[in-house]
Amino acid sequence: MNTEMYQTPMEVAVYQLHNFSISFFSSLLGGDVVSVKLDNSASGASVVALDNKIEQAMDLVKNHLMYAVREEVELLKEQIRELVEKNSQLERENTLLKTLASPEQLEKFQSRLSPEEPAPEAPETPEAPGGSAV
Repeated sequence: MNTEMYQTPMEVAVYQLHNFSISFFSSLLGGDVVSVKLDNSASGASVVALDNKIEQAMDLVKNHLMYAVREEVELLKEQIRELVEKNSQLERENTLLKTLASPEQLEKFQSRLSPEEPAPEAPETPEAPGGSAV
């Protein structure tokens, strides 16, 4: 990078920022890296034109990202709708099966769900007055 022609750190920073921006957006857009040389004789119009190009590239990237996000949101909304419908259907089936099952079947089913937890029985420890175990 030839920065000898720039007299202040601000001019060098502007030069570096413009080169970085052009390289970055060219790579995003799949184009070749464009070499832009800004020197002390560059008019304000060329800087404005370059800024406009950078702004257009940023707008293009923004539009593509917004489109991709909108598509993804629509897909996720559809998946949520499908899952809510499936959940409702399964809840209805569960309710129906509970109403049709006998108490023995429900007890057997509950014991299969949690074999490590013993079925609630009468407490084996006597209770002291006040309801606490001794």
